[in-house]
Amino acid sequence: MNTTTPNTLGACCALAVALSCSALAGCARPTAAATPPAESPVQARHLDDGSIAVDKMSPLRQRLQVAAVLEQDIATQTDAPGSIEAMPEKLVKITPPLAGRITRLQRALGDSVKAGEPLFTLDSAELSAAYADDSKARSALLQARQELERQKTLFEAEIAARKEYESAQAAFAQANSDAQASADKLAQYGASARASRRDYVLRSPIAGTVIAMDGAQGGYWNDINAPVMTVADLSTVWLSANVAEKDLAQVAVGQTARISVDAWPGKHFEGKVAYVGAVLDAETRTVKVRVAIDNRAGTFKPGMFAHAGFAGASRCAIVVPASAVLQSGLSTRVMVERSPLLFTPRTVEVGASHGGQVEILAGLKAGERIVVKEGVLLND
Repeated sequence: MNTTTPNTLGACCALAVALSCSALAGCARPTAAATPPAESPVQARHLDDGSIAVDKMSPLRQRLQVAAVLEQDIATQTDAPGSIEAMPEKLVKITPPLAGRITRLQRALGDSVKAGEPLFTLDSAELSAAYADDSKARSALLQARQELERQKTLFEAEIAARKEYESAQAAFAQANSDAQASADKLAQYGASARASRRDYVLRSPIAGTVIAMDGAQGGYWNDINAPVMTVADLSTVWLSANVAEKDLAQVAVGQTARISVDAWPGKHFEGKVAYVGAVLDAETRTVKVRVAIDNRAGTFKPGMFAHAGFAGASRCAIVVPASAVLQSGLSTRVMVERSPLLFTPRTVEVGASHGGQVEILAGLKAGERIVVKEGVLLND
């Protein structure tokens, strides 16, 4: 029988505890506080002379893009809003010169007409009265001519006095004047001597399309200042643009204009500047500029909203990407490379934008290298 004494048992327990502590100490891991934190690399340093130095180990080296400043031929683009209009000289409001009832409409809204073709017919009592006046005037002229011939014969035969002969001459002159006036009145109406005494046919003075209709068959028309219909030749239309006063130098007669209309998004058309207004609108500070557009395809409708772009004369200028221009308070500047990884902010004067580029009016020279991308990281 194997027995263990109390002293032996105590020694064994002490040894077990010691071994357990040793094992725990071997598995323990160092705490976070025991490892010093890694220092972040310096992105950029601001030097005393205002320059900015980028550290060689900085991630900025991979993000900054530097390029040389270039001179390019550019043309200033001027945009102006406007609307499509029919050309005034090719738009006629058809108003009858006399009152009457519309007995027939020979053309309807949207119909094409040629010059001289009938548009509508009026039954007019005024026309009948004009024919009656003309008939009376011609009869009076015939009678006055016969009387003049008779008095002339009698005067030459020394049978009638000079006074009667001169009176016959004056009567003939008056009758001739009255007959001419009545004939002119019929001619103004456009009526011929062999036409109907009551039916007045109004014909189109131009070739075009009926774009408005205000009269109806059977209706009585007594307002000679109101149009029954409107005929317009829309093969050529105008874009009437409002050009700002400051942009007038970019616009000239004969210049090509780039046109876009809201009805056809994404499409562009061309036209020629036909007229530059002689008067400035004092309220809007704009001038009317009319651009002639070929519209034989019928693409443009009067009243459409449109935009016109006018390209100025080409010139050589310094341009930089828009991403290179940085706003710093009230000034605009770029980052100029003095040497690798050393940049100096420089204030510049900017001009017009041309797509994704900006014109530099002052502050830069061709050939200088600037930060064209991510320069804002240096501007912070």
